[in-house]
Amino acid sequence: MNLKGKSAIVTGGASGIGAAIALKLAGYGASVAIIDLNIKAAEKVSGRIEEMGCIGLAVQADISDFEEAGRVAGHVVDTLGSLDMLVNNAGINRDGVVWKMTEEQWDDVLRINLKGYFNYTRHAAAIFRGQKSGKIVNVTSINGLRGKFGQTNYSASKAGVIGLTKATARELGKYGVNVNAIAPGLIMTEMMKQAPQSVLDKALEEIVIGRIGRPEDVAEVAAFLCSGLSRHITGEVIKVDGGQYI
Repeated sequence: MNLKGKSAIVTGGASGIGAAIALKLAGYGASVAIIDLNIKAAEKVSGRIEEMGCIGLAVQADISDFEEAGRVAGHVVDTLGSLDMLVNNAGINRDGVVWKMTEEQWDDVLRINLKGYFNYTRHAAAIFRGQKSGKIVNVTSINGLRGKFGQTNYSASKAGVIGLTKATARELGKYGVNVNAIAPGLIMTEMMKQAPQSVLDKALEEIVIGRIGRPEDVAEVAAFLCSGLSRHITGEVIKVDGGQYI
């Protein structure tokens, strides 16, 4: 895969799956803007991208802010010279069973995990439509497909991302834009390393290939979907879960 001369936005690109995707895109030659609230962590990732010989740009932003998303998209185009790929990845969780979940827990998760994806899709779509090319990759979750106990808000937000993916794929296809989603299962990020062993053991029982995924497993699929190799794929949800969903 060759992404030289291409530029990408990766939201939530300062850590975990987002950082792995940003670094993978740069590994194939792309310039990458990392959008994250944690600017110091974003700068570390952009620094690693610069060491790889590509352009890295760290931008501090709240993805739930619609107007700011527009300013960020414009800044990326002005700084990197173009915008060719958008990877919507940033997300949060505020877990709780539905009979105890607060309105704030619900609103926070939907505001970031779904509205944030819309915000960046909306502004990138205007650019992609004008240039008649572009790639959008939305990171959802297998829990958006099956639901998960204690995560009604998270599952609903990730199911919404799947609907957003399919609808925008229909709307943007005639403009040469591919829109796809990746649905990871349990991935061993730094956050998951702090999870109780019982949680990891239960997940391993579900994963048919017998190992927990790594961020790089998701990043490789994201890079493929951002490349010309995926030109005839759109509106798809690709599970990266080692068979956990089966």
